[in-house]
Amino acid sequence: MESTKKSTGKKVLVGIIAAILAIIIFLSIAIFATWGNEIRTLTSMELIRVRNDEHLDGDVYMMKVKGDFYLDEFVAQGGVKSDTELINFITNNITKGIVDLSISDPEIGCSAFTATTDEGDVVFGRNYDFSKTNTCLVFTEANKGRHASFSTVDLQFLGIDVDTGVEGFMDKVTCLAAPYAPLDGVNDAGVSCGIFMSYQGGEETVATDQDTDKPDFTSTTLLRLILDYADDVDEAVEIASSYDLHDSAKTSYHYMVADASGRSVILEWVAKSDSTDNDGSARELKVVYNDNDSHIGTVEADSSFQCITNFILQPDYYAESEDDDKKGFDRYERLYQELTSTQGYVKDEKAAMDVLSIVGRRTWKNDDGNGCTVHSAVYNLTDKTILWVPNENYDDSTAYFEFSLDD
Repeated sequence: MESTKKSTGKKVLVGIIAAILAIIIFLSIAIFATWGNEIRTLTSMELIRVRNDEHLDGDVYMMKVKGDFYLDEFVAQGGVKSDTELINFITNNITKGIVDLSISDPEIGCSAFTATTDEGDVVFGRNYDFSKTNTCLVFTEANKGRHASFSTVDLQFLGIDVDTGVEGFMDKVTCLAAPYAPLDGVNDAGVSCGIFMSYQGGEETVATDQDTDKPDFTSTTLLRLILDYADDVDEAVEIASSYDLHDSAKTSYHYMVADASGRSVILEWVAKSDSTDNDGSARELKVVYNDNDSHIGTVEADSSFQCITNFILQPDYYAESEDDDKKGFDRYERLYQELTSTQGYVKDEKAAMDVLSIVGRRTWKNDDGNGCTVHSAVYNLTDKTILWVPNENYDDSTAYFEFSLDD
């Protein structure tokens, strides 16, 4: 009798354990079915360069995004009109409502140019000027007809503390929003894009806020759509033309896009002149092509490359008395001077990085209060490779990161 009771007790215990294991397995399957791509993305995140506070260097992370991060759903719903709507979309889809996010766009000052290497490769060089911050290098996969891409994200735009970096699991979950906040990048079709402050509206900057029957996007989501969907410059222009732009955080932006053919464009949304351009809803897209820019000036007309900083290029946008309002004009002239002396050629990616170093903010007069160049990137649009340096560490070989989208 006692043996029978022991046997029955063991069967009950085994049954309980089996039930618990079944529940654990079921929950694990349910969690992975819901969060599978997000879990794989989080586990890919790694710290690749540690902060150096004395040099104003933040931490640098790398993250490989798995899956499609719901961009097709974003497009299908007609995009978003504001940062608040973008945050709601990301929270409801990517973080499943668990984490509240914040996305902001403070005033930034940057420089970029296109050039050709001695081997004939097309490169896109870009400085991102701001202040001490933490950065994430974001890789996305080719997915559902969309391109694989590399992009750079300033993590303070996602609410990550500047002085601590990514701490703990919840900060990592917040970083799942990074694909929607790129500042520059390149895709596997050889299309590169960057975003730049344009300081429009006279005494106070006025954000572009178009209001037609077109679908909508915000500042960084335009860049995201170009990286994912554009095969070349013409398709990037078509994307930009198909949406209403709503600049973020009461600021204004313009963009440069280039492709592996050597063509490039600058995208600007303007209405009237700077002193009267105070109605963001009245602005219209103006496209400046590198091979059709004689209306901008003789220097631009005589060159096949393009440069961009932080002022609007459209003719007669600024009155002569408003020359001081052309933020970054001195950097623009210096880049043209350097590249004109070589007829738009650079020896290689390292030489392109040297050009960026010329207008780095530690050695250049700051006209917008930005204390350093947070990162410098040279995108080879022919080979689909990236040369990336944080915070003007041009003389530190350990600070040079090289990636290839073919990998």
